[in-house]
Amino acid sequence: MTELVRVAALTGYFETMAGFGIDPRALLSAQGLSANMLVNPEHLIPASATIRLLERSAEVTGCITFGLRMAEGRVLANLGATSLLIAHQPTLRKALATLAEFRARINSTLVLQMEEIDGQAILREDFSLRRPEPSRQASNLALGVLARLCASALGENWRPLTVCFRHEAPPTSELPIFTRLFRCRPEFDCEFDGIVLDANELDRPNPKSDSQLAAHARQLIDSVMNPAERTTAEDVDQLIKVLLPSGRATIQICAASMGVTVRTLQRMLDAEGACFTELLNRARMQMATQYVRNHRMRVTDIAQMLGYSSIGAFTRWHVQAFGEPPLKARKGAG
Repeated sequence: MTELVRVAALTGYFETMAGFGIDPRALLSAQGLSANMLVNPEHLIPASATIRLLERSAEVTGCITFGLRMAEGRVLANLGATSLLIAHQPTLRKALATLAEFRARINSTLVLQMEEIDGQAILREDFSLRRPEPSRQASNLALGVLARLCASALGENWRPLTVCFRHEAPPTSELPIFTRLFRCRPEFDCEFDGIVLDANELDRPNPKSDSQLAAHARQLIDSVMNPAERTTAEDVDQLIKVLLPSGRATIQICAASMGVTVRTLQRMLDAEGACFTELLNRARMQMATQYVRNHRMRVTDIAQMLGYSSIGAFTRWHVQAFGEPPLKARKGAG
């Protein structure tokens, strides 16, 4: 199996480096990467290069919790096209099974194993590489993302029994980030990297789950992975719906995903009498209509899934598009 990982695995990397006042271009180049290669979150890059980049960045910044700092800014949408499908699974067990199903699409080298012992569930993560690499930062980042996934299914107030790390304990000054991320007392010098939780939580109903939205998400994923004959406008429409939750539904990202320049994509759309801005707005209107009617979805979640960073921005758009704010539209829908 080719050892690849989505560019989205490095979400937050540039922001974290900027926080230390360091230009990462030389570090990227040393691993055969570049800023241009990291534009499209769905593109695949070598996993080993990604792991080495994180380790080297921790060394250069002197930050032993570099991976955890990246994890703090992660949301489930960073998992890309599969995030909506995972988010609407009925239980955490089903969400983890869905994550495993799309492992090759997300990160072909990261293996998640689940074991249930004496009423506890152990979610263990390991990197499977042909040539082992030091991976403290990548492992910490992966555990942080896994904790976010668990919280999405079990509620934001959820906390694990403990989180285990193979590496030694960090300096006391670095411990607060562990408690902020995992909300429990971590254990170090363990035999594995993983999260330990009550086994009953694996099958606790997910209050956010929606079978219709899950089916819609799977249809979207299938259409992207197994495209039939479609027009350029239809291809772009599908990409927009996949990229919206991560805030990456731009013409630049869509063009990169299709392997063409922005100018070429604009010409292709012009030839079909289509416009990217109109396609983006139409996709948002279609998805907003469906989501707002679902009383189980918070307006905050809908705003994020449509690519808005705040409820205010989403509300202003909704008023402009539909003539009323989303909450009023929801009441009117019954």
